[in-house]
Amino acid sequence: MNYLGISYDVKNAPKLEPEFIPFGVWRKAFLEGATVPFSVAVEREDGKKTVLHTFLRGADFAEANYRYAERTVKFLLWSVGGFRVYLNGDDAVIARIQKAYTPQGDRAFDVQFMQDVYERPFEILSVSKEDFPEANEATVAAGGHMEGCRIGFDAGGSDRKVSAVIDGVPVYSEEVVWHPKTQADPQYQFDGIVDSFKTAASKMPRVDAIGVSSAGVFIGNSPMVSSLFIKVPRNRREEVKSIFDRAAKEIGDVPIVVANDGDVTALAGAMSMERGCVMGLAMGTSEAVGYVNADGNLLGWFNELAFAPVDVNETAMQDEWSTDYGVGCKYFSQDAVIKLAPRAGIALAEELTPAEKLKVVQKLANENDAGALQVFDDIGTYLAHTLVLYSQFYDLKCLLVLGRVASGVGGDHVIAQCNKVLSEEYPDLAATVTVMLPDEKTRRVGQSVAAASLPELR
Repeated sequence: MNYLGISYDVKNAPKLEPEFIPFGVWRKAFLEGATVPFSVAVEREDGKKTVLHTFLRGADFAEANYRYAERTVKFLLWSVGGFRVYLNGDDAVIARIQKAYTPQGDRAFDVQFMQDVYERPFEILSVSKEDFPEANEATVAAGGHMEGCRIGFDAGGSDRKVSAVIDGVPVYSEEVVWHPKTQADPQYQFDGIVDSFKTAASKMPRVDAIGVSSAGVFIGNSPMVSSLFIKVPRNRREEVKSIFDRAAKEIGDVPIVVANDGDVTALAGAMSMERGCVMGLAMGTSEAVGYVNADGNLLGWFNELAFAPVDVNETAMQDEWSTDYGVGCKYFSQDAVIKLAPRAGIALAEELTPAEKLKVVQKLANENDAGALQVFDDIGTYLAHTLVLYSQFYDLKCLLVLGRVASGVGGDHVIAQCNKVLSEEYPDLAATVTVMLPDEKTRRVGQSVAAASLPELR
């Protein structure tokens, strides 16, 4: 197979989407003939910087060079997060990337998102080799602290779960339906959070620490972008940024740590399996990812891989929110099922919600419908080829697959097909990375219990 003059080899293409061009596979093929130095650095809060020194090809591969460099910048931006990108190398490629990443460019969504998170202008700088920054990484020690009386809180978009945990053992748990996504007054979310905290506190002799798992992007304990506060006007942003810290003060002077729910999922897996280098990938409304390194720490990265490229085919399905093509949320979520179903001959009524459409295909899969099973097999194929990409940026030993899409017979097919393609095409990766659904022990740890383990006691 060939794309932009780069030959790459894929033996197992998704049967329902054979035009899929896995970025990780194409990227490796591109680099085999690349000798021209090109460097990327992404800066985030507190001067932290992630640096990648890579290579481009010669002038005859101008379009491939741009596609490789821009997609690599895009992947780094959404895996690491940042407000400033430094580039060194091909001036023409850099100029095109700078034009794309402006408020008027093709990547305007990325620019605005990063500005919302970091509250400063987003910029891409062309710098000399001499002025190129050095890496400055700092991992975040988080989780695995089980001693004492702890509150673990999981703030979901449709329900909030809380656990009272004493020395690692949950003594009380409850789940309450709420509707934060429709509320413009953050007092609603604040009252709900405090109510859960107080309920859990009433089940223990004292509270030593509070850990929170929540969807969104966090700087410290502040939710900078979160669907829980999607209706809250921008002029009340400061109330949202302090909401978890203020809620904790209602309980007392206790440490509180808030983490992205993807990272807490990975943490739960690492705790249950007693190992590091674990990625949790939840396939639900979108793709949610978290990662715990070899030392059991978080990287302090975004891990918002829903918006990171996995398919370099420019005719791939467009994500309506980010307006980009071939990004993860269209391959590892209910959107992937809805995209593939018509190609498998499955008609989905327009009036159904996305969640209802997923249920239709899952029901057919449970009934052994060949077309429905092929949908989940193809998602497994996507996943195997995408692990080639993820393993180029993350040290992976275990991939824990979760979420509604991975439930039932369909989820079993996703895992089985992923492992089949890995063993046939990428045996070295298959030998080092375990791909699995959560086992019973992982389920017992649970999101809110893992969240409870986040803070260290004072």
